Amino acid sequence: MAVVNVKDLVVKYGTSIAVDHISFSAEPGEVVGLLGPNGAGKTTTIETLEGYKKPTSGLVEILGLNPITDKTKLMPKIGVMLQQGGLYPRMKVRQALHLFASYYKNPLDPDKLLQKVGLEQASGNIWRKLSGGEKQRLSLALALIGRPSVAFLDEPTAGVDPNGRLTIRQIIRELKEEGVCILLTTHELEEAERLSNRIIIIDKGHIIASGTPAELMTSGQGEEILFGAPSGLDTVSLSKELSAPVEEQRPGEYKVHSSASPQTIAALTSWLAKNNLPLADLRAGRETLEDVFLRLTTETNPTENTTSDRNNK
Repeated sequence: MAVVNVKDLVVKYGTSIAVDHISFSAEPGEVVGLLGPNGAGKTTTIETLEGYKKPTSGLVEILGLNPITDKTKLMPKIGVMLQQGGLYPRMKVRQALHLFASYYKNPLDPDKLLQKVGLEQASGNIWRKLSGGEKQRLSLALALIGRPSVAFLDEPTAGVDPNGRLTIRQIIRELKEEGVCILLTTHELEEAERLSNRIIIIDKGHIIASGTPAELMTSGQGEEILFGAPSGLDTVSLSKELSAPVEEQRPGEYKVHSSASPQTIAALTSWLAKNNLPLADLRAGRETLEDVFLRLTTETNPTENTTSDRNNK
């Protein structure tokens, strides 16, 4: 059964509609990535789920509880990782984790958790002396210390070095195996693709796409060839060479409206070689998650935002 239920959620700021009748659910052991451009409404949605904002209308339930009226019962069962933590600047890492552990009846072992997130050597450092990646690791540990059934992770790998990213990905995989439901918000689309079982794209307060990463990346219309090359190619000449329309979707990103036959691929690479032009990448019949995100949010005109989200997201 779903542990997160959102039905016809509406959130307004005065006369401005931030979230406009969205519905979705999430199950135990599922990672749901909530994506959207700045001001899309995703952070307002998350804050409503966490109980920080009151819905204007609609249903919001976490573990069968109302985040507003049942807040006292719900808080021990959820974990919240903010992109910008709210610790005292001079509080030490180990001190912070032991303090948060004292808030729960059955917390994880703080010292083992410090080791798990790779902060044992920084355990005596104060918050304001930590690097951005170390702060993210500590924020994740603080969100998990109470053994949450539902975890809200905001930009969990932002500013984290490659080794730290691997550590955080492994922790998220383990949480999934333990049945923890995770709602993930991030602007790092590669991380969303790696970590999420399902992705929901929100723009202008509406859900504009939902599905697994694989489903979204194969949802484009027809078979196409997508490739990267220097900006400003002579697309008229290339279109004649390939006997198919070629368009520059974004600077340095091109689409060939043709099936990815060996003949077309060979003609494309031959034309680039003849003109001494490098090929950055080549994708046939499949968009990246970034391609999908930009295509869908561009179609809905992302410059017309309905409200400002927390952390300007």
